[in-house]
Formats: sequence, C-alpha cells, structure tokens
Amino acid sequence: MTLSLAIAIFVLAYVLIATEKISRIAIALGGAAAMFVIGATDADKAFYSHETGIDWNVIFLLLGMMIIVGVIHKTGLFEFLAIKAIKVADGSPRKALVFLVILVAVASAILDNVTTILLAVPMTIIVCKQLNVNPIPFLLSEVFASNIGGASTLVGDPPNIIIASRAGLSFNDFLIHMAPLVIVAMFVITPMLVWMFRKDLVNTPEDRARIHEIDEFSYLKNPELLKKSLAVLSLVVVGFLAHSAIHTEPSVIALLGAGLLIAISGLKPVDYIQDVEWGTLVFFAGLFVMVGALVNVGALQMLSDYLSEQVAGKPELATGVLLVLSAVVSAIVDNIPYVATMSPVVADLSAAVPAQHGDVLWWALAFGADFGGNATIIGASANVVAIGLAAKAGIKISFWKFAKYGIPVTIVSIAIAAPYLFIRYF
Repeated sequence: MTLSLAIAIFVLAYVLIATEKISRIAIALGGAAAMFVIGATDADKAFYSHETGIDWNVIFLLLGMMIIVGVIHKTGLFEFLAIKAIKVADGSPRKALVFLVILVAVASAILDNVTTILLAVPMTIIVCKQLNVNPIPFLLSEVFASNIGGASTLVGDPPNIIIASRAGLSFNDFLIHMAPLVIVAMFVITPMLVWMFRKDLVNTPEDRARIHEIDEFSYLKNPELLKKSLAVLSLVVVGFLAHSAIHTEPSVIALLGAGLLIAISGLKPVDYIQDVEWGTLVFFAGLFVMVGALVNVGALQMLSDYLSEQVAGKPELATGVLLVLSAVVSAIVDNIPYVATMSPVVADLSAAVPAQHGDVLWWALAFGADFGGNATIIGASANVVAIGLAAKAGIKISFWKFAKYGIPVTIVSIAIAAPYLFIRYF
C-alpha cells in the first residue's frame, strides 16, 4: 500500500511540476510532506541518511558557491566579462552563443556544472541585454553544455563523484574514457543549438556597432575586493580538483571558501545573502525527500532488480539498456539519487563482465545519467539552479520550453554515446 501511494505521490508531483499551475517549490514541499504522512520516510531517513535523505553535500555546495558568487557580484566582474565576450564576438548573437557554450563546457569540466552555471547565468543575462536578444536560448544552451561538459571529468558532474567512489575510478580514468566522447558531442551539439535557436539569434547592425563603444573596464568596481574574490575562488577550484586527494567533500571546500571570503570582504550579510537562491535550495530538499522515499519503499530497487535479472551475463545488452534507461530515468528524477541507487546494481553487473570490456557499464551509467539530465528541468542540479536564477531576473522558462529543446539534445547525445561504447569496448 505504501509503495503504491509513494509512487502515486511522486507521479502527481511530477505532473504538477510539468503543468506549472502551482509553484514547484510548493509542490516539492507538499510532496515531501505527503511522503512523511504515508510513512514512506521519516526524520532519520530524510535528514540523516546518505542513501535515502537530503543530499546535504549538494545543498551546501550550492549554498557556499551562491555566497561566493554573491560577493563577486559586487565587484562588477560579471559585467566586465560579459562585455569582453560580446566584443570578441563582434556583437554577433550566434558567435556569442558559440563562445559562451564552449566556455561553459570547458569550465564545467574544471569546476562542476552547478558552480559553472552559478557563475555563467548572471554574466549571460548581461550579455543578452547588451546584444538586445532573447536570453532564453543562451541560458538553455549553457545548461545543456554544462551537463555535457561536466560529464568529462570526475568533478564535473555530481553523479560522476558517486560513480568514482563506488567503482574506484580515478580522475584520469574519467579523462581517458569520458572526455573523448564529450568533445565529439560538443562538436555536434554546438551547431545544433545554433540551428535550433536561429530565429532568436538576430539583432541589428546598430546593436552590433554599439557594443564596441562600451568600455568594459568602467564596470569594474572595488578592485581590492575583486583580487580577494579571485584569490578565494582560485583556492576553491584547486580544492575541487584535489578533493579526492585531500579527502574533503566539495561542499566543505565551498563552505570554507565562502566563510573565508566573507571574513576578508568586509561586506555586510545583506550584501551577499540576497544572491542566495533559497527557493532553489528548498526545492532540492523536497525533491531529495520524495526520491528518497521511493528508495525507502523499494520502488527504485524493484527497477534495479528487474534490470539485473534481464541483462546479467550479457554485457552488450546490459550496456545498451543501462545507457538508455539511465537517460530516461534521469530525465524524470534528479540524476544524483538515481545514480546513487543504481550504483550497487552496476557494481554487481560489472563483476560478471569480462576484463577485456573494462568498466563499460560504469561509463554507460555515467553517460546516460549525465546526458539524460538535459531532458527536463528537474533532470540535473544545474538545470534547477539555472531556472531559479533566470526566474529571479524575471525570465520565465517553462517546463515544456525546456523539454522542447532538452529532449532533442538528449536524444542526439545518447545516439552519439551508444556507438562509442560499443566500438571502443566491444
């Protein structure tokens, strides 16, 4: 009974989020509360369990980086970089889109995709205002690029960290096995994005000419704070890259960075707290509780067990099914709890895969979850963050608007990943 009710609550919440008749934050909190009422979860499981509760690492990573970004906002750095970017693009929206997409993809591999989106969205909104174009194509393209680019490294996308921990994979393993395909995917997806948004990527010769008259250096304020902010951000980036070696979670590194920057900035709390997307953090918490409840009642385990029965001993079939299934499920639930749930199953399946095929099932899980997260607003953490930042700036991106472009991007990405996996490992 509890199993059926939990599934029904989750499906209803998902439908309500898709219809956008009610605030998604209210839906997430209402759905989480309903899971408590029916007994699908409790306080211990929701707030203290790493497997079935709120992923505090994600929440505090976001909080720490939001505070750092809030401080950087005060320096005018985003405005400076925005004007610099569109000058390099000669005021052309298409060139600017390509430039920003590549920049975000690369940054998402070095940082993580959520942090990159936190840094990129404010800058992009300024770029679009100066170019006099619709910002939605730029924001969506950057989200897609962040999820694809983040797939290339261990620290680029949160699911990769879970996979690396469970499978014993290193930073170099991800570079060798994931990065080559990510580069190919970006070569295909970037012109695809330009084509899909071609009608919006236009402005006038006057708009383009005006760009070169703007002095980007006039936007830089408080040089001393800028130096401090960049120094702390650099330390945080180094910490992210070395987190496995120093045995410190990215969330702790982000909070330490935020604390240090607050201490040396001299700013008042109101100056940086206003940039924290509290609604986004609350939405994540509610979503984690709902998905955790599905884990508690065994809904996702049933799916895992069924998959294990069907593909055990058949590595080629297991690879294809895992890739597609991961993409589909990651479009419906956030890819972080999905990967956490599937990791034990993939570990069991991988144990039976002949050595010559390597860790192919882990790469199938990673590609499916990372690329599949592009399909819907709630598919990946970066998506939710971007939508929240856009909404705060008065830019509404609907569930269906996102899916209209996210689903084709996901399908093409997975279509590229499938032959890569089979040719390289079989």
